[in-house]
This record gives sequence, C-alpha cells and structure tokens, in this order.
Amino acid sequence: AVALRAQKLIFLTGAPGVLRDRTDPSTLVTFADPDDLAGLMASGVLTGGMRPKVEACIRAATGGVERTHIIDGRAPDALLLEVFTGAGCGTMIVGRKEKATYLGVDLAG
Repeated sequence: AVALRAQKLIFLTGAPGVLRDRTDPSTLVTFADPDDLAGLMASGVLTGGMRPKVEACIRAATGGVERTHIIDGRAPDALLLEVFTGAGCGTMIVGRKEKATYLGVDLAG
C-alpha cells in the first residue's frame, strides 16, 4: 500500500476488527493510531492472525497511507458501512497527521 501510495488499505477478516478482548465483541477498538496499536501488541492482547494484520496497518499508517481498516468480511455491507458512514463497523487506523485532521486537533498548538 505504501509503495502504491494508496490512500486506504482494507483488511476483510473473520473478526469484527481489533478487540481488546478477543472473546468479547463489545471491546472493539473503533479508532486507533499506530501508538495505540503498538501498546496493544506490547500488552499481549493482539495474537494469532490479527497480529500480522495490525503490523501491516501500522507500517501503512506510518508510511503515508491515510487510513487503514480491519473489518469483518462476513458481515453484510461491512465494507460500505466502514467506508461510507461516520460510525463504521470495524477498526480504523490512521497516522498522526490524519488523526489530528480526523479529530480536529491542531498539531502546532
């Protein structure tokens, strides 16, 4: 995604997104930046097949891809909900600059 200068990278998985507790869907992380995800990885929360996906999202977000998404590919209309609604349905990962834009934060101040 970085080499292609993509604006988005989307992973369709068998999970609802990044979960703080993989047995509890209510712990879905809906919005994160690379630092947030690095913290989850360091704590041992992210294991199995989710870990390489999150690592790829971190590389993409720090390499210039504006937004990366991890969503449940089994859910009806998941891609449309994630990309075209404010609430989304999975996890959106953004770089620092994009996070500031998304949250309306002034990085200079």
